[in-house]
Amino acid sequence: MGKKVLVVDDEKLIVKGIRFSLEQDGMEVDCAYDGEEALEAAKKKEYDVVLLDVMLPKITGFEVCQQIREFSNMPIIMLTAKGDDMDKILGLEYGADDYITKPFNILEVKARIKAIMRRSTKKAAETQAKVIKFEDLKIDCESRRVYVGNKEVNLTAKEFDLLELLIFNPNKVYSRENLLNIVWGYDYPGDVRTVDVHIRRLREKIEDNPSEPKYIHTKWGVGYFFQN
Repeated sequence: MGKKVLVVDDEKLIVKGIRFSLEQDGMEVDCAYDGEEALEAAKKKEYDVVLLDVMLPKITGFEVCQQIREFSNMPIIMLTAKGDDMDKILGLEYGADDYITKPFNILEVKARIKAIMRRSTKKAAETQAKVIKFEDLKIDCESRRVYVGNKEVNLTAKEFDLLELLIFNPNKVYSRENLLNIVWGYDYPGDVRTVDVHIRRLREKIEDNPSEPKYIHTKWGVGYFFQN
């Protein structure tokens, strides 16, 4: 069965074009034209990728992204206005995994969607059935669940990938560029601010005091590392 994609945009011609192109590649495509419709679709089905426009009627793309993150870590690619860095940063803040700038080339859209799918498939195949514990932090690599104490914390796909990489390589310092290349891939066009945003969000979720982290530390001028 083909990979499942949810395309969300209030411009129906854009949605129609994306849908046609993805279906030509054998993907199963659902469409939504406002934020409420998108949220309902995401609650009913687990998608391999959600392509989500920022500017939507009823509920904004940012709000949709944030609410999806309350129940799922399905990959989300935000569609942002050309040159609007704030939209890109906010998208990552709300839990998006990637972003594409409008106007876009459909070949770029397909390439980015397929890149996220490849990484997700590879990660699933490589995941080992083991549970790692550090004090009150527990990471279940098979189910991709993380617990602080007895409480489960909901991480995005990229937040989990970052934590998994760091926790399996304790005390190894990774530069922001290395983390960007390993977790997002060499073909990712974003910059290192993406890493900073995700590290900060990860700390907020797993650290008792994010400003004085116990697990994920900063090596000033170099990068980040997990201290065991």
